[in-house]
Amino acid sequence: MPGDYDIEYTSPWAGANWWPVSAAGTREQEWDKITFYELWKLAKSVPAAGIHVQNSLIYRRKQDQDTVITEWQETLLSSDPWFKDLVPDFRTLQKHELPKTVDSGTTFKSVCINVSIFMPYLVSLCLEHGAIFKRATVGHICEAADLHASGKKADVVVNCTGLMARKLGGVMDEKVIPARGQIVVVRNEIPAMVTISGCDDGPDELVYLMMRPAGISSLTQVTWILLTFAIGGGTVIGGSYQKGNWESQPDPNLTQRILERAVELVPELVKPGQGPEGLDVIRSYAGLRPLRIGGVRLETEVIDGIDIVHNYGAGGFGCMPFPFYWDLQDAYSYFRFSSSELWYG
Repeated sequence: MPGDYDIEYTSPWAGANWWPVSAAGTREQEWDKITFYELWKLAKSVPAAGIHVQNSLIYRRKQDQDTVITEWQETLLSSDPWFKDLVPDFRTLQKHELPKTVDSGTTFKSVCINVSIFMPYLVSLCLEHGAIFKRATVGHICEAADLHASGKKADVVVNCTGLMARKLGGVMDEKVIPARGQIVVVRNEIPAMVTISGCDDGPDELVYLMMRPAGISSLTQVTWILLTFAIGGGTVIGGSYQKGNWESQPDPNLTQRILERAVELVPELVKPGQGPEGLDVIRSYAGLRPLRIGGVRLETEVIDGIDIVHNYGAGGFGCMPFPFYWDLQDAYSYFRFSSSELWYG
């Protein structure tokens, strides 16, 4: 739940933004397209959602080939991506617009999300529609069916357990692994979201920056959000994509490399003549992306007579497959269920 901070609960640690990594012609591409429209609409009309529009700068280096990062971000790094006609102002960057170490790049408008505002906003929508939140510990997926607020057994259990899908009885999916990310939040501001295809510090380290919306205009609507640790925006600087790494504590050496890479790529982060010492650090932390080898598991299954809808394994794009957390009724229709009672956990 928003307000909880655990290494295996991914949402509080996210950046986050809309930078698609889905391949053309896939189901993930369709999710990304729908998501963009919804997030763009929220950014333009619902300040309480904690989303704003920013320019994106996507840089590429020729030397970055067949790495963990380029494999993951192949679509985003493409000079001719499927989303070029979807986002506003997509174009190829001219040579004079590129940093010295960059060979090519693209720019377009997208959205940045402050999850410390966005997640409580989603909770508020659920509450407005009559949802009841309940905390419990279960050892097996079918136990969740006994937790419906009505006291009756739920007809459907929606399994969105993230990394815990690896350990939960009845699921035990060994394809689920963490992809550890480490980031630093600073008070320094930047005019755009920026990333690059790689760095020289290791194959599973990367560089990205985004300034989150502070959400000041939404305080009157969600004042209880002050209980969270990050109502302010701040610039998020990453990072890493370390598959199979469960470490919860930030590595101070990696933190230093993240700061150095950020200033090298985006020198306007600091005052002229300054290096990483010019960054006003708020905190450094790590989060575990709930990756699933082979992709998201989105399917139905009957276990001990209970209908289960599995929806987990989104990895680093958990804020992006909008259709499957924004309108659960559509998901119901998709899976041909008609009951009005379910357990979502």
